[in-house]
Amino acid sequence: MLRTLLAGAASLIVMAPATVAHADPTAAEIEAQLQKQGAELELVVEQWNQMNVTLADSQAKVASLETDLAKATESAQSIAIESFKTGNRLRNLSVLLRASSSDSLVDQMGTLDEFARRQQRTLDELKSAKANLNQTLATQTAQKTEIEAKKKSLETDMAKLDQLKKKVTAPPVKKGPPPAVSGRASAAVNYAYNAIGIPYKFGGENTTSKPGLDCSGLTKMAWKQAGVTLSHSAATQWREVAHISRSDLAPGDLVFYNSLGHVAIYIGGGEVIHAPAAGRTVTRVKVDMGNTIYGYGRVKG
Repeated sequence: MLRTLLAGAASLIVMAPATVAHADPTAAEIEAQLQKQGAELELVVEQWNQMNVTLADSQAKVASLETDLAKATESAQSIAIESFKTGNRLRNLSVLLRASSSDSLVDQMGTLDEFARRQQRTLDELKSAKANLNQTLATQTAQKTEIEAKKKSLETDMAKLDQLKKKVTAPPVKKGPPPAVSGRASAAVNYAYNAIGIPYKFGGENTTSKPGLDCSGLTKMAWKQAGVTLSHSAATQWREVAHISRSDLAPGDLVFYNSLGHVAIYIGGGEVIHAPAAGRTVTRVKVDMGNTIYGYGRVKG
């Protein structure tokens, strides 16, 4: 009898952990995990958006330097060529450098030599600046690759969670009446309001064909309707707006969260519209949605 009881207890000990390990997660657990993974992915998305802005700036600087370098090289080559023939430029230089003393030829040669040295310094400085910028571009490109790898990993996790999310009954999207907004902010708020229900999409800024928006894509496109250009990056948008206090919030203002990892557009009544995270849709929520508020901004222009 005792032997039988011990055997039964042993089997329970062995089976109990396996039963717990394979238990289905609750709806609350799935929701919590989705929130966590979504917030992490949103930060990565905004890092990617910011890196695109930074890369574009560096690429523009490299292009400008290449133009300057080409012009300087062409100028130096022209002077070198004309130093071996009696062309117009050399004759003009001779007139400008002509001196009345017996040492005029020496003076001219010295001045020409100094002119050549200045040209070479200019070329060296341009080449050095271009080399430094190319190194910066290489570093930024490598950083972007790392960010994209993080994004892919998180998206894989989100895809798995999305299968579990199907066990959670999602409430239907309820827009309610559109907010009454006057002035140019009306176009921005109306765009955001009409975007409710659009799926979240990494780097997205489209509501028509293959619709999808991320947080800064939503605010960028909302204000584009009012003729204002914002960058596709929450961190950059923070630098592009005037900073205000919460008590000054008005429809159309932007609310920044999570150390500039997220942004939403204020529509009045203590509410914002935002693109939450992967697996979600653009939605209307309270300003205090659970994310840590970084600050408030008013679009300029």
